[in-house]
Amino acid sequence: MTHNSYSDRDLRRILCETTSIALVGASQKPERPSFGVMQFLLKHGYSVSPINPGLAGQYIHEQLVHDSLAAVTMSIDMVDVFRNSREVSGLVDEVLALKKRPKFIWMQLGVFDLAAAKRAELAGIEVVMNRCPVIEISRLQI
Repeated sequence: MTHNSYSDRDLRRILCETTSIALVGASQKPERPSFGVMQFLLKHGYSVSPINPGLAGQYIHEQLVHDSLAAVTMSIDMVDVFRNSREVSGLVDEVLALKKRPKFIWMQLGVFDLAAAKRAELAGIEVVMNRCPVIEISRLQI
């Protein structure tokens, strides 16, 4: 896939192949986009593990917050990134260090890192940048 255009077919496949999501940058604050996105994903049947070191051990939408991807015990299909673009490279390092890697990294609206995406793709992980799964699930009627 190119990084500026994703076919509806590819987006649908990724969203349908995904059952478990690690949501990096999860927030307890209802005004934050990650809060609403997590709620939407849970209502649509996805398993969601929130990741936020500052909230580790607490709960968001009744899901235990983990301090890192490595702390998640379930298998992760997708890492959904609600972090600043500057932090994506380190996050990709964290993903690549996992024993069982996710199939997908999904960067939210406004989140880009071409070099990090290339590293993930070279390791066999598909990357979507600057998209919101809620918008795509609704638009594609998944």
